[in-house]
Amino acid sequence: MSTVVLLLITGLGLGALYFLVASGLSLIYGLMGVLNFAHGSFLTLGAFMGWEVARRLGQDSWWGLAASLVVGAAVGAVVAAATELLLIRRLYERHIEQVLVTVGLSLATVALFEGIWGTDPIYVDGPAWLGQTTELLGAKVPNDRFMLIIAAVLVLLAIVLFLRHTRYGLIIRAGVENRAMVTALGIDVRRAFTVVFAIGGAAAGLGGVLASHYFGYVSPHLGGSLLIFAFIVTVIGGLGSLSGAAIASVIVAVLQQFANFYLGGTGDLVVVLLLAVVLLVRPTGLLGAKA
Repeated sequence: MSTVVLLLITGLGLGALYFLVASGLSLIYGLMGVLNFAHGSFLTLGAFMGWEVARRLGQDSWWGLAASLVVGAAVGAVVAAATELLLIRRLYERHIEQVLVTVGLSLATVALFEGIWGTDPIYVDGPAWLGQTTELLGAKVPNDRFMLIIAAVLVLLAIVLFLRHTRYGLIIRAGVENRAMVTALGIDVRRAFTVVFAIGGAAAGLGGVLASHYFGYVSPHLGGSLLIFAFIVTVIGGLGSLSGAAIASVIVAVLQQFANFYLGGTGDLVVVLLLAVVLLVRPTGLLGAKA
């Protein structure tokens, strides 16, 4: 019983991490129709900048952790907004070019990160509490999983509240439905779309800092490895569905944990098979809109 509880909670923690990365992808695609393959670069840069701040303020202090989370989210938001302004804004109706540009940017940034921080992983420390465990129903659960779950829930609530109860959220939703009409009313939809990119980048940057604590290191390839599972989650949940991404994140991560433990480390294979089944049975994903 304790093993099942441990796998469930750790699966929820991993799913929370997947959601932090996938939420930005889902939000950007759902509202703007852009598949951003450079999203992992926002995560990696956020993780590196968070580490730079934490090591100066004290990696083992809560103040250092809090500052790294804020800086990681801020850096992710700024870089994502700059990417939209300088590259994506000219390519909204040119999807092939979007893919080529964002893939090229992701490859270039990995080389840039390797040039600045090196190719070897940099090990990350945190407050002592994160390295400890809490007993829950007989299972000793690592405390950092609880932090991940709380962060993912807060991000989900913040995005939903922003879209439903703020002026920019209303503009964004209206612009998606009828961009020409909103523009005719004198509203600059482009600025609202930049805000969407910034929100997605902030979630990725935050996820990057938390991922560095989850894995215990940060490296130039951290974002790329997580981006693969984020895309799988986004497709299974339904492209553009934030709630679908949340549900799929939990399903994928929990299934991955159980398969790794009970089926000899075949978690990744099982997840890919799940993706294939979803694409065959329900191509739009669990909560995706029908074409």
